[in-house]
Amino acid sequence: MNVKKLLPLLLILLVMSLVAGCAAPAAAPAAPAAGEAAAGEAAASDEPVTLTYLVDDSSQSVASAEALVAAYTALHPNVTINVETRPQGGDGDNFVKTRLATGEMADVFAYNSGSLLQALQPASTLVDITNEPYIANIAESFLPTVSQDGKIYGVPAGTAMGGGILYNKKVYEELGLSVPKTWAEFQANNEKIAAAGIAPVIATFGDTWTSQLFVLADFYNLQLELPTFAADYTANQAKYATTPGALRGFQYMQEGFDKGWWSQDFATTKYEQGLKLLADGTGAHFPMLSFALSTLAANWPEQAQDIGFFGIPGSDPETAGATIWMPGGVYIPQTTENLEAAKGFQAFIASVPGTDALTAAVAPTGPYVIKGATLPDDVLPAVKDIAGYIDSGLNAPALEFLSPVKGPALEQLTVAVGTGQMTAEEAAAAYDVDVEKQAQQLGLEGW
Repeated sequence: MNVKKLLPLLLILLVMSLVAGCAAPAAAPAAPAAGEAAAGEAAASDEPVTLTYLVDDSSQSVASAEALVAAYTALHPNVTINVETRPQGGDGDNFVKTRLATGEMADVFAYNSGSLLQALQPASTLVDITNEPYIANIAESFLPTVSQDGKIYGVPAGTAMGGGILYNKKVYEELGLSVPKTWAEFQANNEKIAAAGIAPVIATFGDTWTSQLFVLADFYNLQLELPTFAADYTANQAKYATTPGALRGFQYMQEGFDKGWWSQDFATTKYEQGLKLLADGTGAHFPMLSFALSTLAANWPEQAQDIGFFGIPGSDPETAGATIWMPGGVYIPQTTENLEAAKGFQAFIASVPGTDALTAAVAPTGPYVIKGATLPDDVLPAVKDIAGYIDSGLNAPALEFLSPVKGPALEQLTVAVGTGQMTAEEAAAAYDVDVEKQAQQLGLEGW
């Protein structure tokens, strides 16, 4: 099949359900009225109950959690919800796995959807919510990302996201630059930006998870070249080190270090410090997921209007596109002692009132995957840029939504390349070993 036809087919449900807010299919149970599912769950008892809700410690995650908690407990005053935080990145992964393994997980927790969820062995650790009525509120395109063996374990936390490069539009205007549609154009822009005394690319390796975007967000271009890569990769028939299109993201990291693209103190700079560099225009580009826009809007509301988005440039300007991430999920561990109350809160998160609470507190960074949810007219310019990639069909879901295989050491390896400690080839080969361990733990065939 022609690849230009394949990509819209892969994301047809995403485009229809995210942008148009399509209705539930006829075979599905009728979607409850706004807030009805949540109220029904919580109404099972008016006895006081206290829940814990675990999220990562980023400011946007905490703000979102607090907004949901405030809105839900206003409707259900008998429920108290305490927000707990965990680290981001690999440390956060280990925190979640340890809590689940020791039976000490919070009553409700937010975590990745897609491949990293599979590593939690959800069938043995999480509550199956397949038959809950609030599942009918969720766009069908999201459900496979929180499922295993046909059973559903989570509801969406927030919006879909673009993965690529946030850029300062004022810097582009002042230097007379255009959004690059090829990697060669991106290289040329970086040369002009550096000559003007501005850091071409913001690097925040002090938070290691932020180092992965040149690899992960280039998947749209990889799939253009190799439409079967995800399936081949899952079946152990394709490797990063021996597939030029997959190796390329690691090579981009090496190029950034070798050419001095990174901002000052890149090895120790933290994520939110990097966002300030972008907002101030002292850095031009920040490879990042678009959820960062909510922090920009909260901390630098005026400058956030100057930030745009483009996908990792490829080789053909006619097919310049972007990689799309589904939202993370909100899950209930099997160890909760407050199951019905936890389901009530989960149901609220998967409702239009839940998305309204989020929108009121945190600037949306993409479309919601809740049926009937809408975005305000004044969304940030970068969100409109992402919507353009979705509307045009020039997009692909990130690899972690097409394959359950993702090695946990990727962020350490991309930091090693980005700081000159490893070559691209060495890191790709090490990542293949890391991936093999993960695939074996998942019991995948061919590994």
